[in-house]
Amino acid sequence: MRDADVEAVLESNAADLHRYLLRRLADAEDAAEALNDVFLTAWRRRDRIPPDPQEARLWLYGVAANVHRNQQRAGLRRAALVRRLRADPTAHRPVEPDAVGGAVRDAIDALPGELGELVRLRHWEGFSLAEAAQVLGIPASTARTRYAAARRRLRATLSPVGDEEPEPGRPARRPGVPAVAHD
Repeated sequence: MRDADVEAVLESNAADLHRYLLRRLADAEDAAEALNDVFLTAWRRRDRIPPDPQEARLWLYGVAANVHRNQQRAGLRRAALVRRLRADPTAHRPVEPDAVGGAVRDAIDALPGELGELVRLRHWEGFSLAEAAQVLGIPASTARTRYAAARRRLRATLSPVGDEEPEPGRPARRPGVPAVAHD
């Protein structure tokens, strides 16, 4: 299907699809996000959109139903995770959005290039380094190296002066003793 035809199909069905999603999700922001997912899927799979307008409409509703089911499953997983975290007395409690949380977020945001995204994927999204590397399209060994660099930068940024933890395999620095370069 040509791009102009895809645009016409999406435009002619947008309002109805949005109402469909609103009735199921009951939150305007969630419905708008779901509609964006429907449109993105349609663009990616435009070669599968039937040429007949009515069939194309039904195909789009099928995509919308799948997006809705995916959002429901994600919501159930989030709710289950919250229940597990609340039931686990050893689980880390979320940091309140205070100065400490803001300082960490600012430090991550200040990391150059993909370092910040690597840290976010690892710690906020829960990906392993290998998975984060795949998301970023880089080799796992590169991800490990960059992650180590990101940790060093974050430690230096967030640690009070003189309160630095030595890296594994490196001796701790003592106040007043110059650092020695290691190769």
